[in-house]
Amino acid sequence: MSAEKAPASVAQTPQLGPVPKGIAGLIAVLLVAVGKVPGLFILLAFLGVPLFAIMGGGASVAWLTIDDPTRQFVRFVAGDVLQDKFAGSPILVTIPLFTFVGYLMAESKTPQRIVRASAAFFGWMPGGLALVCIGASAFFTTLTGASGVTIVAIGGLLYPALRQQKYPDEFALGLVTTGGSLGLLLPPSLPILVYSLVASVPINETFKAGLLPGLLVMVVLGIYSAYVGLKTKLPTTPIDVKEMGASLWLIKWELFVPVIILGGLATGFTGLDESAAITALYTLIIEVYVYKDLDFKKDMPRIARNSMSLAGAVILILAMANSLMNYVDFVRVPDHLLHWLETHTSLDTSWKFLIGLNVFLLIIGMLMDGFSAILVSVPLIIPIATTFRMNPFHLGMIFLLNLEIAYVCPPLGLNLYISSFRFERPVVSLYKIVLPFVGLLVICLGLVTYVPRISTFLLEKQVEEERLKDLKSIDNCERPTFDYDRLQCVQSDPLNRKPCDARSERVHCLAAPTNEADDADYQRYCVQAFEKTCVQDFWKDKFKGEVCGKKWTEQWTENKARCNAKNGIVPAPAPLPGAAPAGSGSAEPSGGVDEDELLKSMLGGGAGSASAAPSGSAPPAGSGSAAPAPSASGGGTSEDELLKEMLKPK
Repeated sequence: MSAEKAPASVAQTPQLGPVPKGIAGLIAVLLVAVGKVPGLFILLAFLGVPLFAIMGGGASVAWLTIDDPTRQFVRFVAGDVLQDKFAGSPILVTIPLFTFVGYLMAESKTPQRIVRASAAFFGWMPGGLALVCIGASAFFTTLTGASGVTIVAIGGLLYPALRQQKYPDEFALGLVTTGGSLGLLLPPSLPILVYSLVASVPINETFKAGLLPGLLVMVVLGIYSAYVGLKTKLPTTPIDVKEMGASLWLIKWELFVPVIILGGLATGFTGLDESAAITALYTLIIEVYVYKDLDFKKDMPRIARNSMSLAGAVILILAMANSLMNYVDFVRVPDHLLHWLETHTSLDTSWKFLIGLNVFLLIIGMLMDGFSAILVSVPLIIPIATTFRMNPFHLGMIFLLNLEIAYVCPPLGLNLYISSFRFERPVVSLYKIVLPFVGLLVICLGLVTYVPRISTFLLEKQVEEERLKDLKSIDNCERPTFDYDRLQCVQSDPLNRKPCDARSERVHCLAAPTNEADDADYQRYCVQAFEKTCVQDFWKDKFKGEVCGKKWTEQWTENKARCNAKNGIVPAPAPLPGAAPAGSGSAEPSGGVDEDELLKSMLGGGAGSASAAPSGSAPPAGSGSAAPAPSASGGGTSEDELLKEMLKPK
């Protein structure tokens, strides 16, 4: 049964084959223009060297050849890999577990059960079997995270059925080829997890952001499928309530998989790694002991070996990519790239930037697998996207939808090669077949790109709640979390969040410490922020009228006084006119003891020491008043007299 052996048949990624020596030499000559080291590694990639080796080797060579001699050590390669951001991320546990779940389902009879249920619920519609293919492919890809496995498992089942019902061959083949990538935007897809890790954005919120764009793609392809069904007058199956119930009952155990994952995350009962572990155990139990599609002793060793081989490869690429990004961040490659774009291109507005971004991501997606494309391009794009104040979830959906298109886009789309292998068709013959589907996906990409609310609509309530939490923290004289900024715009440094709009700028101003030495710096920041927001209209958003009614420095001063009073803090009195600045060394702290008097008392000094005034009561140095003259009793003892006292025999 071909569907049951799906993962094994697609374990190897299709290769372009060896490159003739003459072409390789020509490429090497041409790449001299980009530098010896970059040219070498691009050539190695073209020759088929594994990606993790290129990234790890590139990071090592980059650090060993850096201009700063103090940094020419390989130990800097592991900088980001060993930090909690990567080494402590739950995604490193999640990837193997979800990959294992996908392999279990692919090698069981889950694809057949999904197809039967989809046919029962959608088969009565125009183009019903095509809608079945769309729904089943999206659901399966969401659970497995592998578009290639979906083509072999679901496509292998549905392509003969589509042809049997007289669907045009080109439409049927294009649909199953495109269907392999339909679930990448829907939770709990692995590309969403990887993007969340690399971009440092919350995973649960990224799942929510992907729902509407993912459904949009399915609806658009569904409308096209219904149009083909009506145009060709294809037969439909009558509504059979009994079959609906029977097929739904048959697949009931698999339906609990997304419930376990999303339910645990939504309620906070489980974390991502815990949900993945529970899902893996649950899937193992139902496939081996409930459905009995798999034999534990016979099938589990092979499934575990194949799934962990794939998961290990993904994690190794992740680690090597983080090592390379450590160097990229240190030498400020994104800043140089942004400067080059500003000086050599016209990407000075957001809509132009988005066009360039989509073209760049489409090319990257065709040249690399999905995970590598995210790992390489996200760290480069985020600093540039920051200048355009893009929403991180909007940016993520653009990334993932470009990956969907790149998988089926001629001439290098990965799904084209897998489909060519599975259905024994020349890959060139698939180029024309998939073009209508690529066009529909491009339309969806345009909508998602230029209508950001498609990606952010489900998060708007949560974002507003985070803003109100920050304001409440200020009212309670507490430091805000600035989670509003993390959810509202891309942050190049997640630990040092920058404002996203006029309201956020005001919150950053009012969040100043209440009694710190750098209060003057915060007050100066408020002046500059108010000037930028309310005078220069830097943000150009609808919130200007809401926040610019009263000067922020006045609000900041009132907030500081209120919080000082609430916390029982008595601010230090302002210095007297002409007084030396605090910390200048010219005045002792209030109530302090004169060093001469202290030394004299230790040595058994005269009576004048007891009646001498504390130094704090003397006029500050530089005030214009003369210091009191030393008294005859020794109240103003000089250093020479103290020395004589010390040497006097007892």
